[in-house]
Amino acid sequence: MTKSIIMGMFGLGGTELIVIMLIVLLLFGGKKIPEMMKGLGRGIKDFKDASSGTNAEKNEETSSVETKL
Repeated sequence: MTKSIIMGMFGLGGTELIVIMLIVLLLFGGKKIPEMMKGLGRGIKDFKDASSGTNAEKNEETSSVETKL
């Protein structure tokens, strides 16, 4: 599923993806890539937490306004 989405959005085939992955591996090395992915995962988690916190605040404000009416 994900592979087909990437191929559809960017017009990349399997060979192009492999070449890109090899270039990334050569540029950053095998030890640095897991560290980068861990940082990316933390960033995504923080973003989701912040956005869910914003949604929770909106819901609280909405419910408090509705009870006042």
